Amino acid sequence: MTRIHRHARRTLTVLMVSTAMVVASAQTRIVPPKNKYAPADDVKLGQEAAAQVRQQLPLVDDRQLDDWVERVGRRLVDAIPSQFQQPAFRYTFDEVNQKEINAFALPGGPMFLNRGMIEAAHSEGEVAGVMAHELSHVFLRHGTAQATKGERFQIGAVAGQVLGAIIGGTAGSVIAQGSQFGLGAYFMKFSREYERQADLMGAQLLARAGYDPREMATLFKTLEAEGGNSGPEWLSDHPNPGNRYDAIIREAQTLTIANRQPATGEFQSMQSRLKGMKPAYTAEQIAQMQKSGRVQDSPTGTSGRTVQVSAPSTQYRTYQAGNLLRVSVPSNWQPYGSGNTVTYAPEGAYFQQQNGGSAFTHGMEVGVTQGTGDLARDTQQLLRSFAQSNPQLRQQGSARRENVGGRQGITAVLTNVSEVTGQPEQIELSTAQLRDNSLLYVIGVAPRTDADVYQGTFRRVRQGMQINDR
Repeated sequence: MTRIHRHARRTLTVLMVSTAMVVASAQTRIVPPKNKYAPADDVKLGQEAAAQVRQQLPLVDDRQLDDWVERVGRRLVDAIPSQFQQPAFRYTFDEVNQKEINAFALPGGPMFLNRGMIEAAHSEGEVAGVMAHELSHVFLRHGTAQATKGERFQIGAVAGQVLGAIIGGTAGSVIAQGSQFGLGAYFMKFSREYERQADLMGAQLLARAGYDPREMATLFKTLEAEGGNSGPEWLSDHPNPGNRYDAIIREAQTLTIANRQPATGEFQSMQSRLKGMKPAYTAEQIAQMQKSGRVQDSPTGTSGRTVQVSAPSTQYRTYQAGNLLRVSVPSNWQPYGSGNTVTYAPEGAYFQQQNGGSAFTHGMEVGVTQGTGDLARDTQQLLRSFAQSNPQLRQQGSARRENVGGRQGITAVLTNVSEVTGQPEQIELSTAQLRDNSLLYVIGVAPRTDADVYQGTFRRVRQGMQINDR
């Protein structure tokens, strides 16, 4: 949108639901290892690490690919056995625009699949096999179980090492070697016993989700043949527990596939889309991009500009916006526009476009539009109108009731892709009803990587507005 830009990618937060199915009783019983950490520790560690990974790695920006990967991920998550469900876990799936064959999942749910992994597979079931293996590591809590073995580590120290390895001085050399981005040898490079559990549990998960578990074994055999003796980095980070292929095939023979789904051709369509994109980055190219301080993969139709602005000032300045509103914003933000529609943004964040419109990467827009007097319905209509010019705009979760200018309003959190930078951004849209039934809207925009920094500022601005519509 000239004002709300375009959506980048959706993250998938899944409430795990047990899936009814029939599985032969001879399947291997998997017992999670001892773990002194709480599930909330997994979530905290994984979310912190995932935020840094998203800053450091170029992500594929393709809505159809996103939707397909999320559908596969949802099928698998819904099939997690009830005894292993963790309601606090937040399962998300991102595709990394990297050539090397790799995939990894972080504690609590975030998963990252290299584009090279999807391109190397021969079917949806093979991709699901890798995802099921990684998910098994997550819900069996192998990450924090690994940390439990090292008594000298505390969860804070573990988080520090994981994040430090991703963004620290050695990250470039680690990535250049094609490794799993330095996530900590003791922490993410699992033992052969944990690999055995993930192989067998992954096979069971595939059967529960309607996939043929033998496809996992087939892909692993293919990967072992890649690159001679060393194979792809995924295999070096997931060592063969011994007779991997045969063990998975034996486990598959004990399983009944539940609700097998017919092939839809989606996988072939996704591979065709990937072939039509510009080549994926190599690990060495990503390392060079990191050294330059710029890791991005601009989608078609965006300028791909690099935007650097100052953080919001803690000092505030008040402006009169038309006849109705007084707005207090950080003192290093400037007003752009006039009347009842004004954008407030820091220097370097506001752009005039060739079509006569405007866009901004950081800041807030305040405006008034027609309404019917029904706040919820008018808000939905406004969202629909924004979505018409922003096909990648997506709402995250449910809207919430919130104070806007001293009145009961509605706030919705959205994701998008910036028309200016081509990078993911987060948007907070708040609305309130005026006395003549018009709709007041307040839009806060920030890069997704900076969203936490701006949330408090957006809240203070919208709650502190003064409305004079008597």
